[in-house]
Amino acid sequence: MKYIRFFEELRLSDVAMVGGKNASLGEMYCKLSKQGVKIPNGFATTAEAYWHYLEYNKLTCEISATLSGLDTSDMGALAACGEHLRSIIAHARMPADLEAEIIEAYQRLMQMYDESLLAVSVRSSATAEDLPDASFAGQQESYLNVRGASNVVEHIKQVYASLFTNRAISYRVDKGFDHLKVALSVGVQKMVRSDLAAAGVMFSIDTESGFNDAVFITGAYGLGENVVQGAVQPDEAYVFKPLLIDGFRALLGRTLGEKCQKMIYSESLKNPTKNVHVPSVEQRRYCLSEEELLILARYAVIIENHYSTLAGHLQPMDIEWAKDGLSGELFIVQARPETVHSRRDYHLIESYRLTDKSQIIAQGKSVGGKIASGRARIIKDISDMSQLKPGEVLVTEMTDPDWEPIMKSAAAIVTNRGGRTCHAAIISRELGLPAVVGTRTGSETIIDGDMVTVSCAEGESGMIYAGELPFEVLRVDVGNLVRPKTNIMMNVGSPERAFDFSATPNDGVGLARLEFIISNSIGIHPNAILNFDKIANQAVKQEITKRIAAYDSPVDFYIKKLAEGVAMIAAAFYPKPVIFRMSDFKSNEYANLIGGREFEPEEENPMIGFRGASRYYSDAFRDAFILECRAMKLVREEKGLKNISLMIPFVRTPAEGQKVLDLMAEQGLRRGEHHLKVYMMCEIPANVIAADAFLDIFDGFSIGSNDLTQLMLGVDRDSALVAHIFDEREPVMLEMFKMAIDACKRRHKYIGICGQAPSDYPEIADFLVREGIDSMSLNPDSVLEATMRILQVEKERS
Repeated sequence: MKYIRFFEELRLSDVAMVGGKNASLGEMYCKLSKQGVKIPNGFATTAEAYWHYLEYNKLTCEISATLSGLDTSDMGALAACGEHLRSIIAHARMPADLEAEIIEAYQRLMQMYDESLLAVSVRSSATAEDLPDASFAGQQESYLNVRGASNVVEHIKQVYASLFTNRAISYRVDKGFDHLKVALSVGVQKMVRSDLAAAGVMFSIDTESGFNDAVFITGAYGLGENVVQGAVQPDEAYVFKPLLIDGFRALLGRTLGEKCQKMIYSESLKNPTKNVHVPSVEQRRYCLSEEELLILARYAVIIENHYSTLAGHLQPMDIEWAKDGLSGELFIVQARPETVHSRRDYHLIESYRLTDKSQIIAQGKSVGGKIASGRARIIKDISDMSQLKPGEVLVTEMTDPDWEPIMKSAAAIVTNRGGRTCHAAIISRELGLPAVVGTRTGSETIIDGDMVTVSCAEGESGMIYAGELPFEVLRVDVGNLVRPKTNIMMNVGSPERAFDFSATPNDGVGLARLEFIISNSIGIHPNAILNFDKIANQAVKQEITKRIAAYDSPVDFYIKKLAEGVAMIAAAFYPKPVIFRMSDFKSNEYANLIGGREFEPEEENPMIGFRGASRYYSDAFRDAFILECRAMKLVREEKGLKNISLMIPFVRTPAEGQKVLDLMAEQGLRRGEHHLKVYMMCEIPANVIAADAFLDIFDGFSIGSNDLTQLMLGVDRDSALVAHIFDEREPVMLEMFKMAIDACKRRHKYIGICGQAPSDYPEIADFLVREGIDSMSLNPDSVLEATMRILQVEKERS
């Protein structure tokens, strides 16, 4: 065949012939199928076929004349130009020799799959597509569920015409590509029956932080087009690559998406797909099992490794996947190089921070980490896109590639629908714009013409605030930053910020608070989980039922969600040490969890009441603590994250410390086994005075300066009346810190500090360094400044 190449005939080096997308499919089909990656077969028309089509119909001169002098910022002129060119190309005749080859190739594909009317996708593949500095993805049209040879021929013509969509014309002008030097190949690929199952997009890198060691997977029911376009909020998942390769079930975390509609086949040849509603019971389930997520992640690792070898450097990948509802198999239907983080300078750390806040008027998923202000412009239909003025915030239902000509002039983008791999998210990253997607009601709660501030600097949740708010940008070059002898660790409570935080030079996590994960990711009292069938309050029971719907049981939900939060933080800093403190809610805080009031006592002063170690072995909480132990064991043994150490808070006596250790050992968390270290919070004066007795049974201390100060000075730190007395710089406090450090040094045990004091008071950090503390765990925003200060202190000591 002169104008057709089947996938087995193609390699990545054939971009000039069949474009990036088809060359990549050929490369994977030939090289990766033998490694277990499943790619549906297909064929591609060549660039020569495209030029033959234009020359046969004598279209080149008219295309050139129509585009000559076009100002792509003039939306009216751009639209008129694009419409004319698409019409003349789509209505031209297919050359007989090219048509014959297309029909023959389609018939061969039918024979391969033994189907009489094979459904195929017909997709564009530009010959300049997916270069490292430009992504043509989405610029041209794709067609799904195309059946019959004559329909394939007609859809190839439509794809040829789509080389001149408004967005494609504008994109080529912006990137400096000559319109008549970019040819179009068309890929015809056997459809995967994901209309009966699920499909989506995955990246071999975290799309927001650029964290290299995680595969980020999104998916929804039906054909994958809804995920790409942002028409649904998909399920999301992370898998940790280093331990997946070692054979562990390294699923880090999952988030349930809305998935309110799905795209399926229709019987109409004219409109071969349609969207239908997804029943609410299915929406509340994940579209993929844990095992399927691990299979996809393995595919992603194989693909990334292959393309990295070809490139000679790490090459993160953007991959589309689909599950066949008939066979249950998972397939890769597309892969291209990731084009944002692969060009980022990781020596330069840039962080945005609001210096004031106002009313939150909408929120969704954040894209990027920036902040921007501007006048909100609500655009409900693409025909009104010219209303957006440069520097305004685009607010709309969702975007598709037709929106791209105006997106680049926006200060920020807000959409009602979509997830972090949708079109609006991908283009916002490429343009370096903050975007908040999936707000659901943003176009209703945001008032057109009002000033707003879009913040993507507060973790996974993106916020839209009323008014123009001040913010600051910190840029630090850490490429040559020397590490101090004192370990500088972080206090981390938020799993969704862990990847971001890990980019700051650090020595691990000195305090990860389990109660933050319980509060934010679970929200249910553990005893309500354990006694679900006995809960009398029907409203509470209904809320719990709603939250656990995607899991096998209430206990399965609690353990897995807790383990996922722990795993996200542990993986972000792997293989550095991460110290998790077991839950340290007070009774009043536990009572605020769903179902909590039925299980918590009323205490006059919860600060020194039923908390910490005393809870764990009590009849009232023992079984709840066992859930925490089971989650920790799952993370260490099943997921393989053995960089985790555990820490017990508020241990009043050595005897109760031993009771807790014995209970943990019963659950498979025996101190010293599998390199497990168990530390103790040093936050009660008795811990310092009787340090040796506590160090006999624990691997070291982490000073909790807040509680230690409270109990040394007799100050209730929740009371505003005596707040002026609370000061960790008091001489007696410095003496307590010194005594704890000396005791651990004498016993050759670990000694760190994870309280607020070093973050708030640099002079305390200086004092601790001089006394020889092993590590300081600080709030993430204090780490860089503290590192530079401690380097100076160490220099003065030497």
